[in-house]
Amino acid sequence: MNLTPEIREQVANEVKRFAAELQLNSDQKEKLQNAFQSARGKLGDYMQAHPNVTKADIGKELMSRRAEIRQGVVNFLNPDQLKKWDTEIGKAKEFLGQHMA
Repeated sequence: MNLTPEIREQVANEVKRFAAELQLNSDQKEKLQNAFQSARGKLGDYMQAHPNVTKADIGKELMSRRAEIRQGVVNFLNPDQLKKWDTEIGKAKEFLGQHMA
């Protein structure tokens, strides 16, 4: 799915927030943004393929994407950053579209 400018901005803002919290270097920021864009795009594809999807179904799909993203970030975050990641992702309940109907 092609991301709209609004969604791209949302992803960029979330990456900035995470980057500051996790103290990411430039390379890590880029990798994180790519991971978020990929996950958001996959969620968008799911929603297009299932136009009558319920909020509960979106939540289930989102949970599977969070696991996928976490597996990817393990490859470029250090242990301290990964601990902060786990804390922050727990707070990020609405990011990646969970708040969407």
